[in-house]
Amino acid sequence: MRTSGPSSSSSVPIFPYNAKLCLNGHEYLKRQLEQKRIAYQALENGILSCQNPQTLQALCDRLSEQKIDALLRKWLRRLPHPFAPRDRQAGYRYQLSILQLELSLTQVLDRPVSGCIFFEEVIRENLDVGRPKQVQLIFDRWVTKATPGPFRTRVITDGVVPSLHIDYKGTRIKQYHKEGRALRTETTINNTYDFYIGKNLRNLPALRRIGFQANRRLLQYSASATIASSPKKLFRKSIVPCRWPPNAPSALRFADPHVQALWRALLLFQLLPAGFSNRHLRQHFASLLEQTPETLSPGQMTYHLRRLRLHGIIERIPHTHRYRLTNLALRTAWFCTRTYSRILRPGLGTLLPELSPPNSSLRRCFDKLDQEITSWIHHSKLAA
Repeated sequence: MRTSGPSSSSSVPIFPYNAKLCLNGHEYLKRQLEQKRIAYQALENGILSCQNPQTLQALCDRLSEQKIDALLRKWLRRLPHPFAPRDRQAGYRYQLSILQLELSLTQVLDRPVSGCIFFEEVIRENLDVGRPKQVQLIFDRWVTKATPGPFRTRVITDGVVPSLHIDYKGTRIKQYHKEGRALRTETTINNTYDFYIGKNLRNLPALRRIGFQANRRLLQYSASATIASSPKKLFRKSIVPCRWPPNAPSALRFADPHVQALWRALLLFQLLPAGFSNRHLRQHFASLLEQTPETLSPGQMTYHLRRLRLHGIIERIPHTHRYRLTNLALRTAWFCTRTYSRILRPGLGTLLPELSPPNSSLRRCFDKLDQEITSWIHHSKLAA
């Protein structure tokens, strides 16, 4: 559990003499850095910067179950507790179990203002991350009808600092912009049996892997779900036809409905972590075209995969028949799909006379502009 100081303990002097030990890993880390005379800058309950990041990470990894157990034994030797020496000789002793475990990942930002804008975009784009399909991918666990819920995403505002909360059984993930300097992702495991793991302290390494992997998956999803600008040459490379090899596939034309459906299928979060095969992508691609997978042959899907690969959109995972998006293509595809659906289509709908209502403010402005240009042309002709 997290505590405001380095550690704290308490015990109940009534049978069965329960006791509680709370350990703050960040405070432990700060004391270790001070002992090794390594300069650092604190970030409330965390580290903002460190003179030796490699040693910092090594110290984090060394906080093991053995060290935590040794801390408990150290204070039991110094503080009075219910077990007399005769009881301890008989085998009665405290054994640590995990009541609550918090695992955090802090991404320090070199441009805090851009980081704040990024996190606001994260909140807008991640409102559906608490759904069962997304949650099972973040925690790498199957979610069935029998899995206890609720599954939800909450945006909580404490003062003026918003935070994103995701629930899975008794486990919580919290993501927020910490002190305007860093993006903090915290996974709190309140019940180890959510992952079919016992509460004994020896299970700490397995729980740490689950928590840190969940943090990294959520960060990956957050990064992929934000809109990123694309350089002109990258955009041109994505849409123009390939010149090599001979008989190369056609261009990925921006306004082609098939291309937009293909990009949207690639951006489905359930296809991102482990990649996708021809069959998996064909199912989602066909549904976006309002077709059944049977109407789209594997050969047609192979053609689409080939042109995506030649355009640098996807790459084959070595030694498999699965593909994954490249980093730049992920942002490019997201930018193009959002631009098409949120700007181009609704914008043209408000401009074209046959599609827009007469009282549309944007249409009135363009009609006025058209009248002014026509009037100026007539005036120029008369003047000539």
